[in-house]
Amino acid sequence: MIYILVGPDDYSIGQRLEEIKKGIGDAEMLVANTTVFDGDKVSPAELKAVAETVPFLASKRLVLVEGLLRRFESGGRAKKPAVPGGRGNGVKSFSESVAVLPESTVLVLVDGKVSAGNPLLKELTARAEVRHFPLFKGNQLQQWIKRRVVQEGGSITPPAVALLARLVGSNLWVMTSEIEKMVLFTQNRPIEEADIRTLVSYAQETSVFALVDAILEPSPSLAEKLLQQLLREGAATVYLIHMLYRQLHMIIRAREMKFRGKPEAEIQRQLGLSADFAFRKTLEQARRYPLARVKVVFERLLETDQSIKTGKYDGELALNILVAELGQSRFAG
Repeated sequence: MIYILVGPDDYSIGQRLEEIKKGIGDAEMLVANTTVFDGDKVSPAELKAVAETVPFLASKRLVLVEGLLRRFESGGRAKKPAVPGGRGNGVKSFSESVAVLPESTVLVLVDGKVSAGNPLLKELTARAEVRHFPLFKGNQLQQWIKRRVVQEGGSITPPAVALLARLVGSNLWVMTSEIEKMVLFTQNRPIEEADIRTLVSYAQETSVFALVDAILEPSPSLAEKLLQQLLREGAATVYLIHMLYRQLHMIIRAREMKFRGKPEAEIQRQLGLSADFAFRKTLEQARRYPLARVKVVFERLLETDQSIKTGKYDGELALNILVAELGQSRFAG
C-alpha cells in the first residue's frame, strides 16, 4: 500500500501518519521494521531494495520517505544526476521501483507543499491514497480550535476562539499546547479572552510571527492590521524592526541548515531557540516561503532601518511604508 501525505500542515500530517502506524500492528515490532529515507538522497535502487525486504518477525514493514516529491518540482532544487550506466534517478525510475510492492510493505511519502502538476505525484496517484493537508485559516482554523478544546474536556467563548486564532495562527503544534494549558487553567468554566491574554505569555511575539507570515504571503491588508495592532499595544518600532530582522534571519539560517541535512535538534541548538513553539514556527516558515521572497523582505527591512537611523522617516511611518510596499506585486520576490 502507498500513502502520499502532502501539504504545509505538518501537525495534521503527523496525526495521519500515527493513524497509519497504529493500523499496521504492534508498535514495538514496527520500530524494528521501519526505514526512513531522506527524499533528497535516496535512489530508486535503495528504495526498491528496502521495500521488497521481508519484515522481521512481523506482518508489515513501514518505509517512510520524506521530501521525495519536492525533488521533482519544476523550478525547485536540482534533481540528483543519473547514475552512470544505471537506470537513473528520474520519475520513471522511482515509479518502477515501487510498481509492485509486496503485501507486507506500507510505503508512505511525506512532503510539504507540492504542485498538482508534480510529475512523480501524477505518476503514483492512481496507485496511492493521496491526502492533502493545507494550513487551516479563518473559519476552518476557528472550528478546529473549538473541536480541540472539546476533545480536551473544556469549552471556549467565540471571542476567545477568534483571539487565539489571531495570536497563534496556523501552527497546530503550538495551538495544541496552548489549548491544553488553558483547559487545565480554567477547569470547569469556559476559556475567555482574558485567560488567553494572561496565559499566552508570548502573545506579542506570536503577533510578530503572524506579521511575518502576512508580509511574506503577501497579505497586505492583514499585515497592515497586525502592524497597527502591535503599535496600539505599545510595541516600540525599534523592537518590531529587531524582531522582524531576527525572525527573517532565523528563517534563512533554518532553510540553509535543513538543506544541508542537519537534524532538527541541531538546527534548534544552533538557532538558540529553547522555546519549542518558536522553533516549530520558524521551521514552518522556512519550509513554506521561497528563499527569494524572504531575501527581498530582509533587504527592504534593512533599508527601512537605515531610513529611520538617518532621520529620513520616523519609525512608525517607515514601518507602515515597508508593509505597504511589500504588499505590492513588484516586491513579490
